[in-house]
Amino acid sequence: MATTAFKHGITVTEVTNGVRTLTAVSTAIIGLVATATDADATVFPLDTPALISDVETAIGKAGVTGTLARSLRAIADQTRPIIVVIRVAEGEDDAETASNVIGTTAVDGTRTGMQALLSAVAQLGVIPRILGTPGLESQAVTTALAIVAKKLRAFGYARALGTTVAAAKLYRANFSQRELMLLMPDFLAWDTAQDENVTSFAAARAMGLRALIDESTGPQKTLSNVAVQGVVGLTQPIHWDIEDQDTDAGLLNASEITALVRKSAGFYFWGNRTCSDGPLFAFESSVRVAQLLADTIAHGMDWAMDKPLTPSLAKDIIETVNGLFRNLKAAGVILGAEAWYDEASNPIDSLKAGKLRIRYKYTVPPPLEDLGFYQEITDEYFADFASQLTDAG
Repeated sequence: MATTAFKHGITVTEVTNGVRTLTAVSTAIIGLVATATDADATVFPLDTPALISDVETAIGKAGVTGTLARSLRAIADQTRPIIVVIRVAEGEDDAETASNVIGTTAVDGTRTGMQALLSAVAQLGVIPRILGTPGLESQAVTTALAIVAKKLRAFGYARALGTTVAAAKLYRANFSQRELMLLMPDFLAWDTAQDENVTSFAAARAMGLRALIDESTGPQKTLSNVAVQGVVGLTQPIHWDIEDQDTDAGLLNASEITALVRKSAGFYFWGNRTCSDGPLFAFESSVRVAQLLADTIAHGMDWAMDKPLTPSLAKDIIETVNGLFRNLKAAGVILGAEAWYDEASNPIDSLKAGKLRIRYKYTVPPPLEDLGFYQEITDEYFADFASQLTDAG
């Protein structure tokens, strides 16, 4: 017969099971691929992720050639985010530069170009979620950017190439990725080194503004209709009228291209659409909230792995996820969501093999893209004309 050791005192037993709190992953970290032959190589080594937390200091180390300094300035004009910079070498021609920007993976696993963004989490402990190659866009580069964005559960911004709206619309037909937004045209900004207005890459301004919106509002707010700071004009005029769809901006939006427009009070991005070939992820906000949920839940559940698969563990997992959903609903990120145990998805053989499947559903608030009013002229307010005279007197 087993006996219990005698004790005259208090025992405290720590219980480590139960519901956890999931903290949403950061969506405001930028991944920038750029060129700069005269940049400080100790701060910006070639084909290596460089973590930038002080963007103003980094601008002073970025040199004046290539796209790096201009891109950093465009981002800094919007906010002060964490940035992962991949500096690549300029080629002898545009084709070689494009290859350097796209990069590759060597036999030993070393990554170059934008592929090095995939190494950021291992080398720097952060995952870039807002990606771009400002000023270096080509069809091949932007196609590769969308692939990297998908791997990172990130979102890419790129210039829609073409000098006319018609050309940009044709260019748009090359893409079907939900992780990509195309922009047209570029901005103009004053360059203090050249003492004149120069092209300021739309993608860089979009990346900075996206980080600002993520930090101040959340990924449920699209890039559209938020003032862009630090610009003085557009590289080409884009006709826009909020009441008329038959404008340059309207035609671009109809082809899922975000237009850069000048309103009465400054410059803005105008457009909510991704390059998705499906309607569920047509809006930028739908894609980015979906990415937020998937990564937060996946990365926040490591505590449950390898524990005994019991009903109480399954319940704790479900309640942990539903706790996240309640917080995101309260913050306005989602309209609602629910996680549950689906018996049909968990047959006995799967449970015996240590496999558990939890289902969840959610709804993202869409952007108000089309607002209508019905204006009606009537004579009904003449009915009390006499009484109104009396009241007026």
